[in-house]
Order: sequence, then C-alpha cells, then structure tokens
Amino acid sequence: MRYIMIGAGAIGATIGGRLAEAGGEVVLVARGPHADALRADGLRLTTADGARVHRLPVVTGPQELGELRPDDVLLLAVKTQDAIAALDAWGDAEVTGGGTAAQRLALVCAQNGVESERLALRRFDRVYGLCVWLPATFLEPGAVSALGSPHTGILHLGRAAGGVDARARRIGADLAGAGFETVVTEDVMRWKYAKLLGNLGNAVQATTGPEPDPAKGALLVRAVREAKAVFAAAGIAYASPAEEAAARDGKAAQPPGVRGGSSWQSLRRGTGSIEADYLNGEISLLGRLHGIATPVNDVLRRAANIFAREGLPPGSMTIGDLTALADEAQARA
Repeated sequence: MRYIMIGAGAIGATIGGRLAEAGGEVVLVARGPHADALRADGLRLTTADGARVHRLPVVTGPQELGELRPDDVLLLAVKTQDAIAALDAWGDAEVTGGGTAAQRLALVCAQNGVESERLALRRFDRVYGLCVWLPATFLEPGAVSALGSPHTGILHLGRAAGGVDARARRIGADLAGAGFETVVTEDVMRWKYAKLLGNLGNAVQATTGPEPDPAKGALLVRAVREAKAVFAAAGIAYASPAEEAAARDGKAAQPPGVRGGSSWQSLRRGTGSIEADYLNGEISLLGRLHGIATPVNDVLRRAANIFAREGLPPGSMTIGDLTALADEAQARA
C-alpha cells in the first residue's frame, strides 16, 4: 500500500517518515513554505533514535499526483478546520480502474476531536478513525520532532462507524512495523472521545503557555467536568482513565522538558486558525443540544479563537485572567 499523508505536519510527517523508514511507500501533502522546504531539503525528522532526512515525494494536491492507485491509503492529518477542503479535493480524485477516492479508497482520520470522522463519512465510503497519542513538535518548515520511546507514539485504529476489517488490520500492521504501539479496536471512537477530554486543555495552553501551573490544571478539571456531564446526557461512551493509563504506561515515554501542544504550535507558526471549535466547541455543541451549560468550554473556545484571529503571541494571557473570564461566565450560566 502507498500512504498519502494529507497534512504533513507534526502528526502526518512523523507517521509518514516512520512508515518510509520501515520500507513503506509514502507521499507527503503540504503547502506553502513547508512544502518548499520538504522539496528542497527533505523531511528532517527527529525521533528518540536520532535525526535523519527523508527525501519523499511532495505534492500540494491530487492534481500533482495523477490517478490514484486502488490500494492507496489517504491519511488525513490536517487540522479539523481544514478538513472539508481536503476531503473535497481528494475525494473527487480519480482512481485507476474507475471511480473516485471517496468511492474506493480507505481514509484514515488522524486528528484531535471527533468531527473529522463525521465530515468524512458524509463523503467517503471507507472511513477509519485513528486516536493519536504522539507528542510531536512542528515549528519550522521541513522539520518535525517526536521523541517518544520505546515507541514513537500510541495509535488506536478502527472503522469510524465501529468494527474492524481486513484493511484496518493491514494498516495497523504497517503502523506497528513502523515503530508505533498500535491497537486495532472495534470501538475507536470511544478512545477518541476519551482523548478529547485531555485536549480541552489545548486552549488553556495556547493562551497562557505550556508551563505547568496548578491553576491551569484546576481550569482543565472544570472543563472536563462539563464534558463528562454532556457525554452522560448524550449517551456517549469513552475509555476510562484506567484504560488510558494502561494503554500509555511505558509505551511512549517523553524526555523531560516543557513542550507546547498542537494548538500552541499553531499560534506559534502564525497559521491564523486554531482547532478549538472542534475541541472545546464540541462540548459547547453537545451542551446546547442537551440543555447543559458549558461556560468554561465556551470561554476557552472564544479565547483561543481570538488569539488565532488577532495573531496574539501564544501564552501572553495570564491564567488568572482566563480563570476570571470562566468564573464570570459560570456565574451568568
């Protein structure tokens, strides 16, 4: 199988680079200065094993690649706010032998949150969810680091609509062979909903910085409490903390040090957008559908979007000010 990494950033480039190291055929999809750097200098990937350069095919869209192959796998790793454009562009691409990618190819959603699978299922016949625990850093064009050890990351994979099939098992075997702790599971979305709880803190980190602080942890606890309430109202199952701990324990340990997460990195790169609408905003949506107030997540979503829209420096808000906004919103709820 050939893997086409749609969005060769922190996650897409790490998975793509590791697959290439294991002998897989990989195409990177990128744009702008990042695409230019990948073409000129290769993918500079640093893992716990050291740094290396991968010179892989790089395209900006399907028109540059030509007809797709029947055994191609599309791995979607753009941020969710960019998913519709990517899904529409690649879904209409023609496949050798007839039909389109949306009709014939496997699409693996490797984003935070749970919305991309729903967007993809509107367009693609064969959609898989990938729950990604893979701390990685992407701050400059062409360079990505992911320092987990002994595995680069932990991946749970399954059909987005539930269940497992032969294609999922084959993709899972390729990922395992590329240095990832990989679990092919019947209920991948249960793992993605569990990861969403932790990702509610991405907005806290993006606005107030990645440095640990008890006040940041306390605000995250409040956001998670709202999320668990709306999950219960909606009847949404999620993996327990004990399950998550067992899945992660000793599998992809990180070296000491403070690292900014994906939302902080988006602000740092000046992308102009952030995925808070599909993290904290998912909780706000469920709250409105089920009549449950979610003031903390509402504030976090708005604050992160203001930072992205106005180009504010990541981490330039105090946790005291952010907590005060959440307190005011909660008092009004």
